[in-house]
Amino acid sequence: MTESSFPSSTKLSKEMSDKLYSDEELISRFQGGDEYSYIELVNRYQDRLINFTFRFFGDREDAEDVVQDTLMKLYTHKHYYRNIAKFSTWIYTIASNLAKTELRKRKRRPQKLISQMGLEGQNWDVPDEDRTNEEIEVQFNETQIQRAMMTLPLHFRTAVILRDIQELSYEEISNILNVPLGTVKSRINRARLQLQEELRHVNETRRT
Repeated sequence: MTESSFPSSTKLSKEMSDKLYSDEELISRFQGGDEYSYIELVNRYQDRLINFTFRFFGDREDAEDVVQDTLMKLYTHKHYYRNIAKFSTWIYTIASNLAKTELRKRKRRPQKLISQMGLEGQNWDVPDEDRTNEEIEVQFNETQIQRAMMTLPLHFRTAVILRDIQELSYEEISNILNVPLGTVKSRINRARLQLQEELRHVNETRRT
């Protein structure tokens, strides 16, 4: 998938650039036939959704494929949205369901090498000489977090991604996952504890 797969923000109408519409106003305008509103929604959510779905797969290309499907569903199923919930809840629900469906399909397929699970798929044995030690450390830590994330059960992983990475409210996560608020909080707490344990083990290994 290339960057040209998505509309360019330079095509936004002057009216839209002069006024900041809410997400709900934009989807309403898009349902009424305003294509520029779709472009603006893509601009607002494309990167956020890629960051969200990346945490499911540990692979940017896979994440981009799911987001492309998500934004296509936004385009073809725009009238499915009803203004009884936040637009962000609706779009994250679509992305989450597509990611989970793809993961279920892949259960029988060979897993990718763990060295391919960094943000850029780089192998840590051969770091880029142009990067500073601090940059290398940051990327190493990010890779360890992602590896730890991939050990979580899917229902834990989804909840903690939505809360700690996407910073959604507990109420919105409850609506996205269609589970009670108490269940959301329990999943997030248990996911955090498991992540802490996984990362503690990594740090102990590095010190030995």
